[in-house]
Amino acid sequence: MSTHDSTTGTTAPRSPEALERALAPLAAALGDRLLTPAAAGFAEAATVFVGGPPRIPAAIARVRSTAEVGTALVVARDAGLPLAVRAGGHHQARHALVDGGLVLDLRLLDGVEIDAAAGVGRAQGGVLAGAYTAAAGAQGLATGFGDTATVGVGGITLGGGIGYLSRRDGLTLDNLLGAQVVLADGQVVEAGPDENPDLYWALRGGGGNFGVVTRLDLRLREVGTVTGGMMMWEPTPAGLATILRAFAEGPEEFAGMINVMVAPPAPMIPAELHGTPVLMALLVHSGTSAAADEALAPLRALGPVLDGVRELPYAAMFEGAGGPPAGGVGDARTGFLGRGVWAPDEDWAAAAIEAVSGAAGPAAVNIRPMGGAIGRVDPAATAFAHRDPAFMVTVGGSAPAAEALPATQEWVASAASALGVAGRGYVNFMGAATEEDVRNAYPEATLARLREVKREYDPGNLFASNHNVRP
Repeated sequence: MSTHDSTTGTTAPRSPEALERALAPLAAALGDRLLTPAAAGFAEAATVFVGGPPRIPAAIARVRSTAEVGTALVVARDAGLPLAVRAGGHHQARHALVDGGLVLDLRLLDGVEIDAAAGVGRAQGGVLAGAYTAAAGAQGLATGFGDTATVGVGGITLGGGIGYLSRRDGLTLDNLLGAQVVLADGQVVEAGPDENPDLYWALRGGGGNFGVVTRLDLRLREVGTVTGGMMMWEPTPAGLATILRAFAEGPEEFAGMINVMVAPPAPMIPAELHGTPVLMALLVHSGTSAAADEALAPLRALGPVLDGVRELPYAAMFEGAGGPPAGGVGDARTGFLGRGVWAPDEDWAAAAIEAVSGAAGPAAVNIRPMGGAIGRVDPAATAFAHRDPAFMVTVGGSAPAAEALPATQEWVASAASALGVAGRGYVNFMGAATEEDVRNAYPEATLARLREVKREYDPGNLFASNHNVRP
């Protein structure tokens, strides 16, 4: 039987017989929900969204209860199996998979409870953002996530959560009221302001480094009809600078994301723009119609080639927002720019448009306005400490196959450097998640405190397939 080296992430060969013996307790508990490579359904369960070269697990445990999570963790720990935890499996770095190890697949833990009277939404560890948003939206409520329905609620919450409601309500993790966590030894604990507060602090930005979160208690806010949708423009530096300034100077109810990208051959996009760079915004204004019209006026004055913004239920923003196709390969780098009410100038905007125009393949510069409620939280209050930036910028590209990935990686590195996307990172958008990436994600004092919590709750570093904080 082999053992896993948590400092390098490597695994020595393990015989089929030894693996079968190691997994026997889990096989007894799960039956046909323990998938091995020969099992029906294994290929689908071992496919995630855009990432790097494929990772082939030795087995995938499709759990349905907290008790089964505990059994899987004890088996992995005792057998020295490398472990990965999958909630939605949306992470670009494929941290939801691990070569030759055990994947703990939470997607059957998909229960949602909306307690409107208490203003609390409770999501099990495998719930996706679209399902939760639909359930909450049926009662005129919401918790802000990002902008994609297929993202796992657990993953986005533990890393940050920057989306349509963040400037008004804070990051998703700012709305985490408590959590149920299964530790490496199978013990189940609660984390909140009054129970295991150090773990509660670390979960809000420290990701999956400390245990498996099987229930999240999330604050609900009133969000009914909003003004939202897509707008698109032909790309000019002046236009992009104007759009970014409108978000930076706009009210906190106004948020979204702006992409400098190559237009796909979608029916709603004018045919003459297919395959050419465009500016595209997905936006939400959660205030009154009059306030929304005022905030949108500078954007409409630019003469969009597509204006799909309208009044609609907030949950409708997540309908069909499924993210990239599963199984692709790609690379991305993320950083933070500016402070306060600040926006990139025309020179920066021109560089972003030029970068996308010269990309090796499908590529985008994704720009998310921050500020507002995000910046009113003390940087020391959560493990997410990037509270002052004006924007988060992600440079990303995809490749048709693994052999074409180096060209994409080269473009991403060059474009990120040209746009100043370096120095501070966002764990939910990390690529390789190297030691340097982890240091960039957390200020020195934050990282030191995270390591203290890691030593307390996961001293053996079982939870290492992530942006790993070493004990």
